Amino acid sequence: MVQFLPLGLEIPEDNPDRSRYFSMHLRQRAANFSDVAELTLIRPGDSLFLYTDGVYDGSDQKERETLESVMRKHCQLPAKEICKALLEYALEKDERLKRIHEEDRIDDKTVFVIKRI
Repeated sequence: MVQFLPLGLEIPEDNPDRSRYFSMHLRQRAANFSDVAELTLIRPGDSLFLYTDGVYDGSDQKERETLESVMRKHCQLPAKEICKALLEYALEKDERLKRIHEEDRIDDKTVFVIKRI
């Protein structure tokens, strides 16, 4: 599971909004053209998972492991079925948050899966 792409989607360490986001690693500088050399094209058989923080916000290692497990379990299915499984996982998490009266932690959800055949 990739946390951030090398395209500058990770917020630089000196960005004033940096404190609003969770991250395992800080980008030391803003992305530039030399970062393009770091890109690896998606190869046949690869899948790219993109999702919003309503699915996973990066703050809980155990939750990350559970999400990765869902991805591994469904990775051979069509992209639509993978999206469905990830969203079902996220909705189950929302139900747990409701039961413990933490509805304010529920956020909107988007999942996007690209599979190269």
